[in-house]
Amino acid sequence: MPLPHPWPRRLSWIPAIWIAWEYGYYLQFKLPGAEGSVFLFTILSDWLGTPGGEKPFRLFVASMEIIASILVLIPQTRVPGALFSLGIISGAIFFHVVSPLGIDPYNDGATLFIEACVTWVASLSILVLLRGQIPLWIDRLRGLVPGRHHA
Repeated sequence: MPLPHPWPRRLSWIPAIWIAWEYGYYLQFKLPGAEGSVFLFTILSDWLGTPGGEKPFRLFVASMEIIASILVLIPQTRVPGALFSLGIISGAIFFHVVSPLGIDPYNDGATLFIEACVTWVASLSILVLLRGQIPLWIDRLRGLVPGRHHA
């Protein structure tokens, strides 16, 4: 069986670096509780019916973004990292669209929303580029379920 072509793996570095940079950049606002980040997560936590839940919500999201950033930068875990990132950023896009947060909460031309959409495309592009690895990851996950045996 021939080895897979190296170009999809090499090309996947571009979206992986974007994802890690994007999440990493916003950590400087989320982790210390910068005013804009607190503003956004307060709107969301209030809307979700958890007033006062801004800080744990903000730090939870930051923690998930750190994990996704690390996973996408490691070639061996890029596929699950991209899937994890796709879930995180889908949630962000969802909340921008359906909550009072809105698409342009800072009145800056929707920069945050546009970057979220680019990150979504970057996450999906990794999954497309490395789609041959997806069945391998599914098999690995099946092996973690007690009582399941491979055919």
